[in-house]
Amino acid sequence: MTIETGILFFTAILIFAVTPGPGVFAVLARSLAFGVHRSLAMIIGIVISDIVYLLMACKGLSYIAENWSQVFTIIRLAGAAYLIYLGWNIWNTPVTFYLDEKPTNQANDHIKSFLQGFLISASNPKVILFYLAFLPTFIDLSNLTGSDLLLMGFLTFAGLFLSLIIISTGAAAARQYFQSKSAIGRLNKTAGATMMGAGAFLASRQ
Repeated sequence: MTIETGILFFTAILIFAVTPGPGVFAVLARSLAFGVHRSLAMIIGIVISDIVYLLMACKGLSYIAENWSQVFTIIRLAGAAYLIYLGWNIWNTPVTFYLDEKPTNQANDHIKSFLQGFLISASNPKVILFYLAFLPTFIDLSNLTGSDLLLMGFLTFAGLFLSLIIISTGAAAARQYFQSKSAIGRLNKTAGATMMGAGAFLASRQ
């Protein structure tokens, strides 16, 4: 991978990371409710999931998709069901959960947040399509070297993490405007509807 190709790839990752989707909205919602610190695990989960797709794309995800379509259908439907379930929970989350409650176990909270981020990104068709269709425009996967793979992984991690941290920081700074019960209630409904809509979209994909 040349320097020019690396810069273009990193720029594409930055743009891709801030494109509206379930992962971005989940980070926004969590950061608005809890701040940047308690959003880090979710951000890392999203980033790790994307890197897994990057590696799979480099190792022939398209071949697997073509020859194991039934497996991917199960994964897609399971991901859709999870997004709908998560959206329903957010929709029905009591306002007092965001305003009053504190987690009793920080470790469990971070693990749960990480898994949510990982599964949201893993179930997002935007991620799959990006790495399957867009990745070959930057590098010849048939001549991929180990150093190319490491560099792409690093650039992906840096680009996604930087973009999501900026989003999280901006949302956390705006928390003061979302402290009333009515504002938090609207946030719950919007986040829940977005998650459920993403799940319905994923389930409808062929």
